[in-house]
Amino acid sequence: MFGFRKAPPPAEPEKTTTLSANRRTSSEPIPPVSKSKVNYIDEDDDDDWGRKPSSTASKDKDRYKNGFSNSGGLENQSVQELENYAVYKAEETTNSVNNCLRIAEDIREDATRTLDMLNQQGEQITRTHNMVVDTEKDLSRGEKLLNNLGGIFSKPWKPKKTKEIQGPIITPDKPSKKDIHNKEDRQKLGLAPVPKGRSAPTTPPNEPNNVYQKVDMEKSKQDEALNDLSDILGDLKGMAIGMGSELDRQNKALEHLSDDVDELNSRVKGANQRARKLVG
Repeated sequence: MFGFRKAPPPAEPEKTTTLSANRRTSSEPIPPVSKSKVNYIDEDDDDDWGRKPSSTASKDKDRYKNGFSNSGGLENQSVQELENYAVYKAEETTNSVNNCLRIAEDIREDATRTLDMLNQQGEQITRTHNMVVDTEKDLSRGEKLLNNLGGIFSKPWKPKKTKEIQGPIITPDKPSKKDIHNKEDRQKLGLAPVPKGRSAPTTPPNEPNNVYQKVDMEKSKQDEALNDLSDILGDLKGMAIGMGSELDRQNKALEHLSDDVDELNSRVKGANQRARKLVG
């Protein structure tokens, strides 16, 4: 029995070997960690390489903005520098044209809101004038009642009417034509369901391979933006003309409304005086 008890110690080296093997197997993931460290360092290197072009690009932009005034002028630059400078100026011009286009679009939106407000104001003037006409009808019934009461008291009375209250002057033919005209104008100005914005983008051209193609691509962008800008300026001109005609129409409507209101006030004063005399 003691022999069997002493037998296990030789097996311990096997455990150690297995342990060492296990240790080796457990230590096998360590190399990927070192690889990841290497990759991490490589990424930093890539970032460093990415930062250098950005810094050089910013320096180049500063030189381009100054027109190479700090580096000997245009005549002392290489062909590569001049080509890059041409691309830079083309892109700068494109950005300037796009900025002008955005400003024009903002102005058109403001003009659209102003035109809508003017139309609403004109409708309000018409409604106010119609209310004056309704008030005049009620006043006419009151004047007839006062006249009848004057007959009872042997005090006949006839209201003074200097002019007839006609209400807003609208010819039967003009509204339909005006509505059609307004619909066409609103479609042209982008107020109607037909949308009007920038021109439909054309199929994107192939990537430019050289400086000349890059400059040509920027020129095509500028041409499209200038065409859109021209369309917007035409819209603004039409809107300005429409605003002017609408303001003239509203001024005439206000003058006519003021005359009718003055006539209504004088008749109301006369009716009040007649009522006081009958009561007194």
